[in-house]
Amino acid sequence: MSAPAPPPLAIVDAEPLPRQEEVLTDAALAFLAELHRRFTPRRDELLARRAERRAEIARTSTLDFLPETAAIRADDSWKVAPAPAALDDRRVEITGPTDRKMTINALNSGARVWLADFEDASAPTWENVVLGQVNLIDAYTRNIDFTDPGSGKSYALRPDAELATVVTRPRGWHLNERHLVDADGAQVPGALVDFGLYFFHNAQRLLDLGKGPYFYLPKTESHLEARLWNDVFVFAQDHVGIPQGTVRATVLIETITAAYEMEEILYELRDHASGLNAGRWDYLFSIVKNFRDGGPKFVLPDRNAVTMTAPFMRAYTELLVRTCHKRGAHAIGGMAAFIPSRRDEAVNKVAFEKVKADKDREANDGFDGSWVAHPDLVPIAMESFDRVLGDRPNQKDRLREDVRVTAADLIAIDSLDAKPTYPGLVNAVQVGIRYIEAWLRGLGAVAIFNLMEDAATAEISRSQIWQWINAGVEFENGEKATPELARKVAAEELAGIRAEIGADAFATGHWQQAHDLLLRVSLDADYADFLTLPAYEQLAG
Repeated sequence: MSAPAPPPLAIVDAEPLPRQEEVLTDAALAFLAELHRRFTPRRDELLARRAERRAEIARTSTLDFLPETAAIRADDSWKVAPAPAALDDRRVEITGPTDRKMTINALNSGARVWLADFEDASAPTWENVVLGQVNLIDAYTRNIDFTDPGSGKSYALRPDAELATVVTRPRGWHLNERHLVDADGAQVPGALVDFGLYFFHNAQRLLDLGKGPYFYLPKTESHLEARLWNDVFVFAQDHVGIPQGTVRATVLIETITAAYEMEEILYELRDHASGLNAGRWDYLFSIVKNFRDGGPKFVLPDRNAVTMTAPFMRAYTELLVRTCHKRGAHAIGGMAAFIPSRRDEAVNKVAFEKVKADKDREANDGFDGSWVAHPDLVPIAMESFDRVLGDRPNQKDRLREDVRVTAADLIAIDSLDAKPTYPGLVNAVQVGIRYIEAWLRGLGAVAIFNLMEDAATAEISRSQIWQWINAGVEFENGEKATPELARKVAAEELAGIRAEIGADAFATGHWQQAHDLLLRVSLDADYADFLTLPAYEQLAG
């Protein structure tokens, strides 16, 4: 006897959107309802487990590789499934939200992969959630074009053979979708909404195009969370009748706890895994979040002083490469966030040299590819990887058996000589206010001071303010990090923005709201796990 159908989901507090009926079909909503019924209870248990683990870190101020999974790490016989042809060469990946213009530009960018982002580069307005899915469907059916209303410039797709392979990133497990609720009024996890709609509408279509439904999995904190994703994939493939192993997932190792479980994460996803990625800003945010009461040795300096050559960051990235290649998976490097200036070639020259050095280092360390935030950076990153890879699609044969990383190496924050600075505090406040204001307007990827900022950079900004104040940091100018100093800097920044953009533009924006929210999540004694949780309560749409 078949199981009873799950109750339907209701769309609540959402203005109807053009073409939403193409995405939110009865069959698609029934699929989401079944995902929700089967997997949300386990999601809730795993979120509770995160809190328990964080409490244990607060008690011990340390982390270690898991003794209970030692046999998995010691077993050299297992590998992840071979990469499908469309994901074998990933030497340059471009990231960005799924608005119509970005969809076309990213697919046309010359990168091998586009990370189509429903997560940190996208504010989760109902419009962004639903129309992003419409744009991806239109791209696969070649029914997409765009004319910029300001410039009149038109955008259209290149031939299929020249387009990037899409890897979609759903929201993290911690975020709900408030506009979709079950019969009891419980919200559906945003991760299941983003995954479910994309998979339901595109899995077979992508197979017909010679590709498949590929995903980036964000904010993963343990192998048990990877196991949950694997079970979601198994169910989804059976539900729509496509072969097991069609789904492929790349996991972002962007939390400090996941860094101690890389092999276990690949093991849980081994039939569906295609790699791991080194996500810099969220990784630093996770260190602050987990070790925020661990004393002076865990205090991070200014975010821009923590480069990928810092000893604890080097340990993390080299362990990632070794782990991936040992198990036959791709190792994907971090973000080049620079946004080229159309007016300042001197700024561009310096930045391009830094991007080149960063991508050269990654290619030489054994990474199989890396991220950029702007099409102009694709050729720079491509050159770095072309020089190392040549005609080979990847360098997974480079096993990096020379790498030896201990548990202590990954959290040796005090190996850095750099210290927090007053200009670093000012920058954190500036980036935090400017990013949150744009996010509240529905923009998740924002160019600020020639860098593409997303939710991860806002998280590290507010986390550093919180950490420096709670650690009683004294800056080089003799001032001490206090709530009063943060409020003073924030007030000065707000006044500066008003003078910069004018009173009318200031009044129509969300500047005061952004200022207040940044101070709330930076100064509250009760540290918010994610900035986007209180921010989502204030997001219109």
